[in-house]
Amino acid sequence: MNNFLERLHGGEILVADGATGSNLQKMGLKPGKPPEDLIIDDPDTILNLASSFARAGSDIILTCTFGGTRMRMKDSKYQDRTPEVNMRAAEIARQAASLNNGLVAGSMGPVGGLVKPYGPLEFEDVKATFAEQAKALADGGVDLLLIETMFALEETTAAFEGARSMTDLPIVVSFSYDRGTRTMMGLKPKDAIKKYSEMGAAMIGANCGTTLENMEAVVKEYQAAKPDAPLWVKPNAGVPHMDLETEQGVYDMGPEDMAAYAKKYAALGARVIGGCCGNTPEHIAAIVKAVKG
Repeated sequence: MNNFLERLHGGEILVADGATGSNLQKMGLKPGKPPEDLIIDDPDTILNLASSFARAGSDIILTCTFGGTRMRMKDSKYQDRTPEVNMRAAEIARQAASLNNGLVAGSMGPVGGLVKPYGPLEFEDVKATFAEQAKALADGGVDLLLIETMFALEETTAAFEGARSMTDLPIVVSFSYDRGTRTMMGLKPKDAIKKYSEMGAAMIGANCGTTLENMEAVVKEYQAAKPDAPLWVKPNAGVPHMDLETEQGVYDMGPEDMAAYAKKYAALGARVIGGCCGNTPEHIAAIVKAVKG
């Protein structure tokens, strides 16, 4: 059996890693520079960050490929090396995960535009760009694919179909609910979990979003709609405010806050819990202590 599914079905609560972008900015990533460029330009920085999460107790390390579709990498100087970037990212994540006998999730984020009829993008083009990314991540050796920070059914379905056309790896689908318990496009948790459970997703969940309280409400809606479904929960460390001196977002939820809510999410059926924007290795260590005892 696949390592991820084996551990998921084994009954343990798995802890995912913390933030990529906000931590890389602290480590010197300039605004506007795609994090994926560092996979080629400065892989040691990516490895150091991922390793710090593994040492904090993360069972799952995400690849630094959130913007790693060819379509999204139009802003990167390495667009023509898209498969290589994804494969290398998977290898770096594996190196870090091995510190904790961990797993690697291939991160697949939005392409940066809306699919017809709501925007200019063709469904088949979006499906193809996700298929290319999924194949490269699978070739790089990830244990699962994570379609994350999604907000629209059209793009998510294109991503899912594209990924499934290339690999039989488990697929997790995670939405960003930044309108309370609705996504930007008005999608409700109960509709998301119904659709992607039927399509064969290994897990459904939520990441990013707004407050820890709103994430709890989202998890409750998921749980009410499908009580036995294992849930993926990876919230921000609260809603950021801007530090004008550093020009970086500041997140006010500390490790203790994340730990307290991690316990609540676990009680509601979360089987993978981690942190999105603003979550440091210290936040992750607190979550590990809270849910694993």
